Amino acid sequence: MTDDNALGAFLKDRRARLDPAAFGIPLTRRRTPGLRREEVASRAHVSATWYTWLEQGRGGAASADVLERIARALMLTEVEREHLFLLGLGRPPEVRYRATEGVSPRLQGVLDAMPYSPAFIRTPIWDIIAWNRAAEAVLTNYGVLTPGQRNILRLMFSTDHIRQRQSDWLAVARFVVATFRADVVRAGAAGEVQGLVDELCAMSADFAALWRENDVQSGFGEHPKRIQHPLAGALSLDYSSFAVDGRSDLSLVVYTPSTPEDVAKVKALIEG
Repeated sequence: MTDDNALGAFLKDRRARLDPAAFGIPLTRRRTPGLRREEVASRAHVSATWYTWLEQGRGGAASADVLERIARALMLTEVEREHLFLLGLGRPPEVRYRATEGVSPRLQGVLDAMPYSPAFIRTPIWDIIAWNRAAEAVLTNYGVLTPGQRNILRLMFSTDHIRQRQSDWLAVARFVVATFRADVVRAGAAGEVQGLVDELCAMSADFAALWRENDVQSGFGEHPKRIQHPLAGALSLDYSSFAVDGRSDLSLVVYTPSTPEDVAKVKALIEG
């Protein structure tokens, strides 16, 4: 194996980290740690000779299907799997959508540390899975909704009070639909949301019209937002969206009050 064979070095290192006992393989007569090459080859359903050549840098380029099988055979994490594809093919693997059920206590703590800035965590299919008290007071009380109801598109197009709080509902709705479309395709979740899209098209002529426009936008960045709250009146907020480090499947959305007066209004809603 040559010194510049980064793919082979990575495969060999990850192979050495595996515990044979975890796979029911006897530990007798082993001179080196980890699985043997032929054992990885067997788990990946490739020939032992070809896998040996791949580690030695003389087996030729592997296909995406083979790299996927090797990733499973080596029990690679998502980050390791991506690294394997970058080394082997020069590109990341195709996105695999996985449903997200919740957030860590630390991430919830980030939300709670913003007492007067409504904030929530959304998934690639725009389900809200965590939020703070300010979000409940200013946006909607997510705590009384079922998980299936905590979808931004469903709320936007089927909930009257959400619509009434938007100072320019059509502009906001167009942005939401275009950003949603881009997010779900990027996450490989187009099939996952087809049922929701069909439901909203049948339920809302507005959604059906916007969906037919086929617009796409990036949801990250900063934008002004105006809300007409039934108790606090007009609220001016600054919208910001961020990727969550280490969780590419999640986005952090924050609405920061624009002025001291807006902060006071949000504070009164929470404390009142």
